[in-house]
Amino acid sequence: MSQSDLLAALRPEAREAPGSGIVEVMSYGFGRKGLIPLWAGEGDLATPAFIRDAAAASLAAGETFYTYQGGLPELRASLAGYFARLYGKPFVPEQFSVTGSGMQSIKLAIELTAGAGDEVVIPSPAWPNIVAAVGIFGARPVEVPMTLGNDGWKLDLDQLFAACGPKARAIFLNSPCNPTGWTATREELAAILDFCRKRGIWIIADEIYARFSYGRERAPSFHDVAEEDDRILYVNTFSKNWAMTGWRIGWLGAPRALAPTIENLIQYSTSGVAVFMQRAAIAAIDEGEAFIAEQVARAAAGREIVCSALEATGQVRLSRPDGAFYLFFAIDGEPDTRRLGLRLVDEAEIGLAPGTAFGAGGNGYLRLCFARSAESLTTAAGRLVDWLERRAGSGR
Repeated sequence: MSQSDLLAALRPEAREAPGSGIVEVMSYGFGRKGLIPLWAGEGDLATPAFIRDAAAASLAAGETFYTYQGGLPELRASLAGYFARLYGKPFVPEQFSVTGSGMQSIKLAIELTAGAGDEVVIPSPAWPNIVAAVGIFGARPVEVPMTLGNDGWKLDLDQLFAACGPKARAIFLNSPCNPTGWTATREELAAILDFCRKRGIWIIADEIYARFSYGRERAPSFHDVAEEDDRILYVNTFSKNWAMTGWRIGWLGAPRALAPTIENLIQYSTSGVAVFMQRAAIAAIDEGEAFIAEQVARAAAGREIVCSALEATGQVRLSRPDGAFYLFFAIDGEPDTRRLGLRLVDEAEIGLAPGTAFGAGGNGYLRLCFARSAESLTTAAGRLVDWLERRAGSGR
């Protein structure tokens, strides 16, 4: 049997899963001396020592055995306390299941709600892994384009609801949004919840960037308007708030009645998360508020640096993001941002993610991660401004 025959024998959903446009640019630029990488969704701070020390202490104590599939009781209790403090309402440990990353939480949420023949409605632009995960499970992603106007990115709720046909099983809502920074208002969340209650549609709420909300402690959340027995699954991760991208640990929030089913699915996928990682996660929650504040302050400063620099050129279309730590912008006269992302590696020594990676709603845009030091972002913004000036001088 030939290699092509072997490939053809795979499930179409796996074989045809799209490649990541973000990874394409990253692979092209990896190892370039002096290049400033702003393509990935992570900052430039290492995981704090108090988190690393908790993991090291766990390993030193010999905590290297199998553990609870749904997560250590202590970590689930810490999550319940964290959410109670953040949202001013009670939570119980059974509402939280520990996962091997936010990505696993997304896959579990889709696995719980949609399969072959079903549809999941997703505002676009959207993080590419979301759309891909829906397709891998045999469901069909239905993308609803958002628009960028004078007052920022907008989601037309009438258009969102109209996209929910008879096969719609879930709406996937990421707020604050990766890549646009769009943040739903409390009123928009209430309207979406009311619609889904009437139709019996699940909500998969990606609120990973809730703490990265500029001008307030946190972004509006479905937790502000929902009851515990609403059909809402909350996907989340330790990656962003506590600079733990490489650890691969997250959680899935859900009505407590779903906990045994979620635990069962975890058993059949990863069989739980390593204890030392969970000890680190407990330390992050219990001791990490000051670090979160530092991260948000750095991101706010970075947002100002890159937005001010690009706005001054008059060659860029953008809206200052309300949340998350990305700028999603368009350069006049540059519609092919897949090719542009590769060019900027060579011509400006900066790495940006092409908007084409984020679905049809991202065509013509670039994503820049500003969760980095002011020095690094000032240099990167300067390089991009210089490139724009050279381009303008050449008449391109």
